[in-house]
Amino acid sequence: MIARQPAPKPLVSVVVPAWNEAPIVEKHLATLYAFMKSLEDEYRWELIFINDGSADDTGDLAEAFSKTRENIHVLHHRVNAGLGRALQSAFRQCRGDYIVTLDLDLSYSADHISELLRRIRDTGAKVVVASPYMKGGTVSNVPWLRWTLSKWANRFLSMSVRGRVSTLTGMVRIYDGRFLKALNLRASGKEINPEILFKAMLLDAKIEEVPAHLNWQPRKAEKMRRAHMNALRYTTSILVSGFLFRPVMFFMLPGLALLAFSLYVNTWGLIHFFRHYQTFHQYAWFPSRASAAAAAAYAQAPHTVVVGLLSLTLAIQLIGLGILALQSKSYFEEMFHLVLSASGVVREEKSDVA
Repeated sequence: MIARQPAPKPLVSVVVPAWNEAPIVEKHLATLYAFMKSLEDEYRWELIFINDGSADDTGDLAEAFSKTRENIHVLHHRVNAGLGRALQSAFRQCRGDYIVTLDLDLSYSADHISELLRRIRDTGAKVVVASPYMKGGTVSNVPWLRWTLSKWANRFLSMSVRGRVSTLTGMVRIYDGRFLKALNLRASGKEINPEILFKAMLLDAKIEEVPAHLNWQPRKAEKMRRAHMNALRYTTSILVSGFLFRPVMFFMLPGLALLAFSLYVNTWGLIHFFRHYQTFHQYAWFPSRASAAAAAAYAQAPHTVVVGLLSLTLAIQLIGLGILALQSKSYFEEMFHLVLSASGVVREEKSDVA
């Protein structure tokens, strides 16, 4: 009999994007390298380092490190293209059964990789997110403003997906490699992280979370303090991501609330109108009597008429935009499914559920 060959160990691709991180490149790559070596009894691995147009020695230091170690691959962008573009470039080079994305600053320590691997293998999920905002997760050394912004941004996004995931903006995750590479990703910045989850949810892919410890290092805190515009960009990307998940929250719900308000205000306007209508007995012709009553009602409470009409107009516009947004979202979802059906991803998801 021919002896059956043991199944090969799963291949893990660790993706590490970096921009202007020269002071920590060698130390933190060495930490990641040592950690991945410790997993070699269970996994094969590769580390994909993507230098996203750094203006310092980040790329050169990473290249020098890779020449003295195995399994380290360094990619370069000539100019800074953003986190989304960096991750997409790295994903195209990954060969792994599983793909892990991790910050070079190790705000999430390397040992999170083990927990992510364990969860994705135990559950068969397509995505597992390291979440500091779920029960059991913790946050350390993050400036109060940044922590508050991130916490409420993730609560907002979590509400937009009905609580399915607690942390939608974080980058530290593990993906099923084939599933991730089948997605057509477009975001160029940090909004790529919610985009991936949005498209995974469209496919009803299984998404899991593990509690994580987000611990900012001194260099991270200083770097973020200098980047004052990051908060504005971050907030904008959150709003855009929330719109992708549930446009009804931006148009239909505010429109319906404004409609209820306008009906209340316009009811008082109508009350004023009918009171005055009953006093103009000298006008036998209805249009003349109604016109006089409307003029008298406006003279008595002009703010009621103006606010009522403006709020009603705006409510109708918001509700109309909400309907159009829902139609566009429905068309996008249908096209998304059609495209991925051609690649077999949707069929694979259905077979996994069965």
